Amino acid sequence: MTDTQKIALVTGAARGIGREIALELAKKGIDIAVADIHFPDDISTKNDIIALGRKAIEVKVDVSKPESVKEAVEKINEELGMISILINNAGITRDNIMLRMTDEEWYSVININLNGAFNCIKAIVRQMTKNRWGRIVNVTSVVGQRGNAGQANYAASKAGLIGLTKALAIEFASRGVTVNAVAPGFIDTEMTNVLPDKVKEMLLEQVPSKTLGAPADVAKSVAFLVSDDAAYISGHVLAVNGGMYM
Repeated sequence: MTDTQKIALVTGAARGIGREIALELAKKGIDIAVADIHFPDDISTKNDIIALGRKAIEVKVDVSKPESVKEAVEKINEELGMISILINNAGITRDNIMLRMTDEEWYSVININLNGAFNCIKAIVRQMTKNRWGRIVNVTSVVGQRGNAGQANYAASKAGLIGLTKALAIEFASRGVTVNAVAPGFIDTEMTNVLPDKVKEMLLEQVPSKTLGAPADVAKSVAFLVSDDAAYISGHVLAVNGGMYM
């Protein structure tokens, strides 16, 4: 499959890491379905992709709802073409210690971060296996590998993504579909920008490089995993964390 034939669905692509992934893939000659539940007025990932010379559409989707995902995939297939690359990036946090965590905080994170990836894969992978070519990359987290106090829901959802990645890599191997994950550490995004300085300093102490990562670090890792150069890599979790967890 040539680059001009590749179409990627990137969830949570309106801003942050998802936006950076979408732009990086566009630079590699891939057309992009920019999927999100909210599209901010001051940012247009779609227009920036078009400025790079690629096709792009915006698709509003709630990944936690199978019917919403199904409708989004149908729209992409009609307006852009058949999806050959899926980046499951959509995710939320609802941090709290376990003794205070509400049912809503638990289930909302699991439903979007983990069930959302399942819903997107379920809606798309059949056409990938039929074409005998596909790339799936799940954006997990260092927290899913090592845990973190106050984030039991987030850690469980991201650890679940790792298990999902490894199981599906085995299931789809004979069909030409690779399934991998990237596990970012602490990345300089809106989510980390709102943290108090004391918390940031504590986090940086855990990173050997003593720096936060950039969204581009994650995006370039994703771009490699969907490239032909990574054709023999599947079931792998690529750490993008500055060495804080090995």
